[in-house]
Amino acid sequence: MPDFIFAYHGGKTPESQEEGEKAMAAWGAWFEELGEHIVNPGNPVGMSKTVSAQGTADDGGANPLSGFTVVRAADMDGACKMAQGCPMVADGSGSVEVAPVMEM
Repeated sequence: MPDFIFAYHGGKTPESQEEGEKAMAAWGAWFEELGEHIVNPGNPVGMSKTVSAQGTADDGGANPLSGFTVVRAADMDGACKMAQGCPMVADGSGSVEVAPVMEM
């Protein structure tokens, strides 16, 4: 089965410890649901910079990345179905970009 990267965009920083615990529980439940499909659970990421031929821009990235996960799925449709359960998608605060990891 091929691997797919989930690139998370958006989301929100919890405003209280209670919100943080609730968010972590939602992510934990989703990861538990994904089970053996998780190849690399990934992590959240900090502010990005965009590097191009024109130099480095401190613009937070054209489409700011907020984290990533690598999963294994039968195909793109299966990976996209898994991504629909992401807590950021469920609560409307973000989106998940799904792309196959190309074997080289």
